[in-house]
Amino acid sequence: MERMGSLDAVFIAVEDSVNHMHIGSVGIFEGPVPSYESVRALVASKLQFVPRYRQRVREAPASVGRPLWIDDVDFDLDLHLRHTALPAGDRFALENLVGRVMSHPLDRRQPLWEMWLIEGLDNDGWAMLSKVHHCMVDGIAGSDLLSVIMDLEPGSPLPEADAWTPEPEPSRLDLARYTGEMTIESVTDVVRGGLRALRRPAEAIERARNVATGLVRALAPGRRGGSSLTGPIGPRRRWARTHVSLDDVKTIRTAFGGTVNDVVLAAVTRGFRELLQARGEPVDNRAITTLVPVSMRGTDDRGKLDNRVSAVYARLPIGVEDPVETLAAIRGHMDELKVSHEVDASAAVIGVADIVPPVVAAVLARSIVHAQEIAQTVATNVPGPQVPLYVCGRRMLEAYPYVPIAGHIRVGVAIWSYCGDMYFGITGDWQGAPDIDRLRRGIDVTFEELLKEAARALR
Repeated sequence: MERMGSLDAVFIAVEDSVNHMHIGSVGIFEGPVPSYESVRALVASKLQFVPRYRQRVREAPASVGRPLWIDDVDFDLDLHLRHTALPAGDRFALENLVGRVMSHPLDRRQPLWEMWLIEGLDNDGWAMLSKVHHCMVDGIAGSDLLSVIMDLEPGSPLPEADAWTPEPEPSRLDLARYTGEMTIESVTDVVRGGLRALRRPAEAIERARNVATGLVRALAPGRRGGSSLTGPIGPRRRWARTHVSLDDVKTIRTAFGGTVNDVVLAAVTRGFRELLQARGEPVDNRAITTLVPVSMRGTDDRGKLDNRVSAVYARLPIGVEDPVETLAAIRGHMDELKVSHEVDASAAVIGVADIVPPVVAAVLARSIVHAQEIAQTVATNVPGPQVPLYVCGRRMLEAYPYVPIAGHIRVGVAIWSYCGDMYFGITGDWQGAPDIDRLRRGIDVTFEELLKEAARALR
């Protein structure tokens, strides 16, 4: 048995029949498609490097502690590997399939992951869809996970599969004893924290101020502003994709300053402008707020499959018409956020889960997700490997991410960089965001416009 991390437990707590908390990726591979048996052999040989893939979640007795990871004594790889084919001639078939697969929660009675082998893409290509619960990985850990499951060379020999034997299912007495030990450990941590606060009162006061600031910002009423980007959501999802050359993004950055992330957010901003204009909503002098996850993962934390993130709220100036001016506004705003304490405040709120009883932390997490009114969307940018990855000797050519939506947020954008390109995956609520292709088109047009302006500026 292993106790789930505090932030990992939050993603379990907020999930329900509408708010599905899995993340994912869609890899497009060169053909021909490998056999299901060869893909199965590859995954089976790599399971020894990903212990969570053979563990399931077990709730603590009476939910008095965090959930536990236990071995799945009935683990069956074939329940997690799926095989399907797309209808011929439908260029949107892959997007539709991803939306359908992501519309269903993962089965809590089994390890929380699925992998789909998808045939029928154009030019004899094929795809692999990975679906993993957020309680297991954040964006960077998910990227690391793909590098473990896939190969770095096309002819890599398969590792010898381990002779894994699951630990027996724990009894109720075992669970009660373990939960009691963890509760004592948690109380001890709280006491130690209190003693540290007494020794460093200024630091404790600053932490308390950050927590209060973060909670006030998250739960402040009346901040959505009546945008169609927010509202009730259902269980069904839509998904769209696009990509841009990383070199093009860097050219834009060189011409106008800022960071790669600033350029990406400028394109997302203009995409939302296009979407809202198509819906007939006014955009002049308006901004929307997006939740931007920020990795708190240090160098020593790479390869650890858990969640180590905080977040900031970024204002996207959709009222600015010129793309270069949009980038300048984004750049200035993000520079301000970097010198503020907003990330510290967000991290402190997340850290509350370490010092309050798990039941309280779960209630607090659900309240924030359902009641927060400051964020109207989410935009996450995760760096990926810049070297090719392979499955059964076939190179992954493209790699698109999937980000979950929850609460009242109807649209989310994820960006993942891989092998010299940046890939965008757009998630939308089925009923609340039927037109996410407008957002995709707006992102594409913005990059075209910025690249033209950059070429002029660099002459």
